[in-house]
Amino acid sequence: MGISEAAPRGAPADDGGSASSLPGLEHPLLHAYDYEARKEDPDAAAPGGDDREAQSFGPEGGASFVRTCFNGLNALSGVGLLSIPYALSEGGWLSLALLLIVAAVCCYTGLLLQRCMDSSPAVRGYPEIGELAFGRGGRLVASAFLYAELYLVAIGFLILEGDNLDKLFPGTSLSLAPLGVVVSGKQLFVVLVALVILPTTWLRSLGVLAYVSASGVLASAVVVVCVLWAAVADGVGFRARGRMLNVSGLPTALGLYTFCYCGHAIFPTLCNSMMEKKKFSRVLVICFAACTLNYGSMAILGYLMYGDDVKSQVTLNLPEGKLSSKLAIYTTLINPFSKYALMVTPLAAAVEERLLAAGNKRRSVSILIRTLLVVSTVVVALAVPFFGHLMALVGSLLSVMASMLLPCVFYLKIFGVARCGRAEVSLIASIIALGSLVAATGTYSSLKKIVHEF
Repeated sequence: MGISEAAPRGAPADDGGSASSLPGLEHPLLHAYDYEARKEDPDAAAPGGDDREAQSFGPEGGASFVRTCFNGLNALSGVGLLSIPYALSEGGWLSLALLLIVAAVCCYTGLLLQRCMDSSPAVRGYPEIGELAFGRGGRLVASAFLYAELYLVAIGFLILEGDNLDKLFPGTSLSLAPLGVVVSGKQLFVVLVALVILPTTWLRSLGVLAYVSASGVLASAVVVVCVLWAAVADGVGFRARGRMLNVSGLPTALGLYTFCYCGHAIFPTLCNSMMEKKKFSRVLVICFAACTLNYGSMAILGYLMYGDDVKSQVTLNLPEGKLSSKLAIYTTLINPFSKYALMVTPLAAAVEERLLAAGNKRRSVSILIRTLLVVSTVVVALAVPFFGHLMALVGSLLSVMASMLLPCVFYLKIFGVARCGRAEVSLIASIIALGSLVAATGTYSSLKKIVHEF
């Protein structure tokens, strides 16, 4: 079948050298939904001795089920909400079916990641899953796509903030007389937003960060209500008819739909932050169902209101001067504030794990590392200010790899094709085919548009 059943190099030494000897691997996911109901061995679940990445995500007790739900919802909902009407305009009404398919596929691959994590107590994050499957090479590949995705998403947040604040306060500028420099418009707001966001990146506990995430989840719901208010009470109405299908725009639509569900990079982090890790599958189902309802509502509202004239951020279409528009933009601005730290945390933890040794200076150096990460995202955001195209590229290339292709390949390698059954192998093969198509067509389309803008 092209995927061997060789022993994963990342497995613990006492596992006997085969996938079948790992705990919980005797039943593929489609045939073992009762797996999480089995009694966990608390000793087996204990983290490794020097796992700084795992230790950096919260206090010993871990995050509760509700807090993890807030973090998961915040990871999945956010800036994608603003671009979803634009995605629908690119693909047409029939592409809504693709949104549902992408949501179902990404939820399923999230469950695959959890099963891969359950296979060995040595697995603490996404890179370790890659190492368990393919050794050091698998770890490097997983890390490359994981951290590139998180980094570019964080950059997208800053671009979004700059665009919307510039709409709220046009013509704003700041003169730095000693340097003879005048900073204005989007550039000024990107820098100011980064300064405000910076302290949230210093939070090291996902249990504490859940309170920040709760504000982002609430903001996502409020934005949908504000857009509906603009249509019903502020005279915009639902006059646009739109197209049923736009084949040429499907690659962009699929890329943006996938971007909306690109939380896989931090799913292992969220799972490890829980007090009761066996309930993480319930967290996934709740988060995907709630986010799909929110995304679908916004897509339909925005496309009915503006049709093919909808912009890459629907808030930029809203009528100026209206209370609903201002409220929508203000609440939109909360999302990047609440999500930025959640995206940067795994990347910062990986850098810290490489560079830091335990000691008195650990906290101060950690703050310096996270500050430098924020500064670097500001530089890139100022250089590439194309929100819609950047998000489509992230969704088409990086999110497809992290959310669709890699979970399937890692799962098949760890469990072995022979143990998965025909139905599951067929489903995974279909997901790999869909993901490869989205990656190839969407990446080409997004890069072409970015080059054209330059």
